[in-house]
Amino acid sequence: MGVKPDHWIRKMATEAGMIEPFAAEGVNRGVVSYGVSAYGYDMRLADEFHFPLEPEGQIIDPKDKASLRYEASRAESIVLPAGGSLLARSLEYFRIPRDVLALCFGKSTYARCGVFPHVTPLEPEWEGVVTMKIFNVSSHPVRIYAHEGIVQVVFVGADEICETSYKDKGGKYQGQKTITAAKIA
Repeated sequence: MGVKPDHWIRKMATEAGMIEPFAAEGVNRGVVSYGVSAYGYDMRLADEFHFPLEPEGQIIDPKDKASLRYEASRAESIVLPAGGSLLARSLEYFRIPRDVLALCFGKSTYARCGVFPHVTPLEPEWEGVVTMKIFNVSSHPVRIYAHEGIVQVVFVGADEICETSYKDKGGKYQGQKTITAAKIA
């Protein structure tokens, strides 16, 4: 088992369509960096955002779709209020190989501003755009930019192929192409 290096990421993206659209080189001038790094890929934020509609006193319940309401917005950048959160998605569409687990970590540029995206691991044979919850834990509003880096994805290769992949079990978020709210199967 080991972390996959930049040349493996480039090969899998170009030959197997693992990441689309794909930035083969790291881009870091005048933007929050994105693209291939030594041992990962900095995915970009799409220009699509869903802000939670949380009426006073309402309990949000992942089993109750009526409590999961959002206002959709498209923008080149947004200001996330202090203590606020939103749902967003990656610009890239991922196809994770069966012998790989992808781990996602928030970029340090945003962490230093108090902004933390939460993304669960991308399981073997999962594919789609990545839906993430982004939190601003600072006491100040923070601007977040579409089409720039938000999360670093690290690809970890397994010593053995998994017995049951995400695709095999018919995962409920398989093939998502838009921001997807919580689902209970």
